[in-house]
Amino acid sequence: MYNDNAHNIYAQNNLDVESPAKLIEMLYEGVLRFNAQAKKAIHDDDIEKRVYWTNRSIAIITELISSLDMQQGQISQYLEGLYNYQIELLVDANSYHSDEELDECSNVFKVLLETWRETNGLD
Repeated sequence: MYNDNAHNIYAQNNLDVESPAKLIEMLYEGVLRFNAQAKKAIHDDDIEKRVYWTNRSIAIITELISSLDMQQGQISQYLEGLYNYQIELLVDANSYHSDEELDECSNVFKVLLETWRETNGLD
């Protein structure tokens, strides 16, 4: 369910993905964008939007987990654990109406995005 949603998020936008590296960059950006929307919904006390935006972030992270090549060793295992922890943070943010967990998740994805761009020459 989440995998299809994450894929459809970008398919709906008719974005031309140049490479798998660009797709990962877009997914990281999507998490940051959706987390910002969820944070706004928390401040606006809008339960429906808070749930909607956190679920969209979770869908993207689930897609990232499913795309990991576990044959690549420790880095894939590390990322799987990191991504799963980010999902836990988002669930907590949603459950407790807390933007602290959203900020923590966003900070992780900012670092991942910067590193991904540097590593893949996307900056």
